Amino acid sequence: MADKMRLHPGIYLLSLTAFAIGVAEFIVVGVLNSIASDLNVPLEKAGSLVGLYALALALGTPVVTLLLARFNKKPVLLALIAIFSLGNLISATASTFDMLLAGRLLTAVAHGSFFAIGATVAAALAGKGNESRAIALMFAGLTLAMVIGVPLGSFIGNLAGWQWPFVAVLVVAIISLVATAIMLPRPEVTPSADVKTQLSALKNPHILAMMGVTILGFGATFTAFTYVTPIMVQISGFTEQTASILLLIFGAATFIGNLGGGNASARFGWNKTLLGNFSALALILAFLLVAMYQPWLMATTLFAWGILAFALSPALQTGMLSIAQAHTPKAVDFTSALNIAAFNLGIALGETAGGRLVSAGELAYTPAAGIVMVILALAPLSYLTFTNRRTA
Repeated sequence: MADKMRLHPGIYLLSLTAFAIGVAEFIVVGVLNSIASDLNVPLEKAGSLVGLYALALALGTPVVTLLLARFNKKPVLLALIAIFSLGNLISATASTFDMLLAGRLLTAVAHGSFFAIGATVAAALAGKGNESRAIALMFAGLTLAMVIGVPLGSFIGNLAGWQWPFVAVLVVAIISLVATAIMLPRPEVTPSADVKTQLSALKNPHILAMMGVTILGFGATFTAFTYVTPIMVQISGFTEQTASILLLIFGAATFIGNLGGGNASARFGWNKTLLGNFSALALILAFLLVAMYQPWLMATTLFAWGILAFALSPALQTGMLSIAQAHTPKAVDFTSALNIAAFNLGIALGETAGGRLVSAGELAYTPAAGIVMVILALAPLSYLTFTNRRTA
C-alpha cells in the first residue's frame, strides 16, 4: 500500500520544470507595460509576445514530438530543458524586441514537447495504476506557476525590471536540469505507433472538433487576460504593484478551478461540464465589461474569472482523451500533443483578437471578443455531444 502511494522523485522534478515553464509562458502578462516602455514598442506589439509564443508552441509541438518519439526519453528531456534554459537566457539579456521574441520562440519549442513527452515519462515512472496521479502531479507545477510564480515574478519585474523574472526562471531551469540528469532514470517507454498511424488523427472529424472546442473555449479568456495588467492600471486605476498582487488572486483561483473542474468532469461528464462552464464564463466576461470600472469589484471578478477559465482544462483534456480512445486508439500520444497545440492556438487566437481591439483604442472591449469565442465553441461541442454520447 505504501509503495502505491509513493511516487518516484523524478516525477517531482518534472513538476519543477513544469513550474518554470509556466512562469516563463505567462510572466509577460504581468510586466507587459514595462516591456513596452523599455523596448519602445506599442502595447499590442508587446502583447504579441504571448500570442506568438503560443503559436510557435502550437505549431511546433506535434512536429517535434513526432521527430523525437524514437529516442530515449531521458536525453530528450534533458535537451528540451537545456533549450528552454537557453531561451530564457536570451530573453533575460534582450535589449531589443526582436531579441526578446527570439528567446521566447526558442523557449516555446521546448515547452510543448516537454509536456507531451514528460507526461509519458511520468506515467512510466509511476507504474500501472498510478499513471493519472503522476501526470496530475507533473501538471500541478504549471498550475502553481499561475498561483505563485507569475504574481511573484510580476511584482519583482515591475519593481526591479522585467528581465529579473526571466533570470529567476533560468536559475530554476538549471537546477532542474542538473537534478534531472542525476535522478531521472532512463525509463523504458512503449514505442509510439508509426508516423502515418499517428497522423491519421488529423483526418478524424471528432478529433478536429474537440480541438475546435479547446481553441475557442480556452482561448476566450486570453482576449482580455493578455492585457489584464493594462486594464487594471489604465481603467480600474490600480498601480502596477497592486495589479501584480491582484494577479495572485487570479492565480489562486486557477488552482481552485483546476481541481473543481476535474471533480465536475468526473461527476457530470466532460460534455455537461463544458456546457455549464462555457455558459458561466460568458456571463463573467460580460460582467467584466462593467466590473473593470470599479476597482474592488474588479478584484472580486478576477477571482471568479480565474476559477471558470481554468476549470475548463481538466474537462477539455478528458474530452480529448475520451474521443481519442474511441476513434483513434493507436494515436492517443499524438492527440495529446494536438491537445497541447490546441490550448496554445487558443491563446494565440485570443491574444490576436484582443490585440486588434487594443490597437484600435478599445482596450475596455477585449472581454467582448472572449464572449464571441465562447459562443462559437458551442458549435463543435454540440456536434460532439450528439455524435459521441458513449464517450462522455
